[in-house]
Amino acid sequence: MKTRKIITVGLIIGTLAIGILSGCGKKEAGGATISTGTTVAKETKVPKEIKLDYATYNIESLVLKEKGWVEEEFSKDGTKVTFVQSQGSNKSLEFLKSSSVDFGSTAGGAALIAKAKGAPIEGIYIYSKPEWAALVTTKDSPIQSVVDLKGKKVAATIGTDPYIFLLRALDEVGLSKDDIEFIPLQHSDGANALITNQVDAWAGLDPHIARVEVENGARLFYRNVDFNTYGFLNVRSDFAKEYPETVERVIKVYEKAKQWIAENPDEVVTLLEKEAALKKEVAQKQLERTDFTESIPGDNQKAALIKAAEILKKEELIPKETDIEKIVNELVNGSYASKAISK
Repeated sequence: MKTRKIITVGLIIGTLAIGILSGCGKKEAGGATISTGTTVAKETKVPKEIKLDYATYNIESLVLKEKGWVEEEFSKDGTKVTFVQSQGSNKSLEFLKSSSVDFGSTAGGAALIAKAKGAPIEGIYIYSKPEWAALVTTKDSPIQSVVDLKGKKVAATIGTDPYIFLLRALDEVGLSKDDIEFIPLQHSDGANALITNQVDAWAGLDPHIARVEVENGARLFYRNVDFNTYGFLNVRSDFAKEYPETVERVIKVYEKAKQWIAENPDEVVTLLEKEAALKKEVAQKQLERTDFTESIPGDNQKAALIKAAEILKKEELIPKETDIEKIVNELVNGSYASKAISK
């Protein structure tokens, strides 16, 4: 009798254990879970929709929009992919702030200003190191150097790399924004204002610079590639926290686009002609001035941002009490790209 009771109790315990394991296989915890016999496997949590920006200054974004590779990557998850056009870093940051996009393309300097003012964003990928900012004037202008800007009308888009470029160029020769008549205009409007002689000079952005060079004979009278602060792909911090694997997958697709660009320069020019409505010579100039060799945000980007921060503090674009190194370290996050690219 004692033996029989022991066997019965054992069977009951075994049955309960199997029931508990089976139940666990049907429960969702931090995303979906699936049952494989008595083993429980956790699936990756993915959003219902991913919103990315695209911009003429972020060539990879144009490739992704054209090729449909983001949609392809997330098709098995049933995730909707939406592209939103950014006209400049300032617009991209507005979209990130309002959650109109999850991933936004900006210059590093613009992202730094936003981060210093409390924007919950992280720079997770370097899409390029472009020489996209320069000081430009008309072909027959008497302006030959930065010192000649004193008292002149100069256009730029506030909060973008060309704007920071202008401030640094002025500071380098002992001038400031107070020494010029500053005209705030979006990039394309600044280009048009220059060629219609509404302003004397313009702190421009490619491909608009290349366009006025080719079509109107505009001159780049001051260039300094080290004043450019890299092209950052930023993500909203709350999105990254909730969907870290999704962030890595987006970066992997960006890397695919970057590789395609390296292997297909002629097709890239054709794409720029189509998406940005550029002439072939303009598209070629933009591509020639863009370096795609770096992808993982790190020390090079931090150093560039710390240098840019000096003028940003001086011009009170960021609070003077800002701990720059702390903000830079919080902004520049190479962990997602390191994981994505190593896989």
